[in-house]
Amino acid sequence: MIHKTAIIESDNIGEGTNIWANSHISKEVKIGKSCTIGENVYIGKGVIIGDRCRIQNGALIYEGVTMGNDVFIAPGVVTTNDIFPELPVEDWTERFRETIIQDNVSIGANSTIVCGITLEKGTMIGAGSVVTKSTKADGVYYGNPAKFKRWK
Repeated sequence: MIHKTAIIESDNIGEGTNIWANSHISKEVKIGKSCTIGENVYIGKGVIIGDRCRIQNGALIYEGVTMGNDVFIAPGVVTTNDIFPELPVEDWTERFRETIIQDNVSIGANSTIVCGITLEKGTMIGAGSVVTKSTKADGVYYGNPAKFKRWK
């Protein structure tokens, strides 16, 4: 089901995926099968989302993010793609960084994921965290900046 107020600019939405009210799916986005995209979610140009992912209300997933399968993004999560954002912008491609979110990652509410990192398979990020470095598989991280706390 795609809500009538959603803005969908991509034609690559997987079977069984639901997109709720006022969400914006940009051009060249690929969303896998059986995903749920909550209300007021923005997904930037070219983002790739695997199967069975849940992106909750108010999340901002900007260009440069690749997400594996079975990823949970809680409400208010923000990703970035410009390591040193500033204006005016003539050519920001030198500052652009991609972010990889592997399978089975869970990111808590209102967390910020700084670009240029990889969240390895099974990583859990606690609510309100600012993630500035790549994680190890099955690790639990939280804080500002997020730090390793324990294994799952």
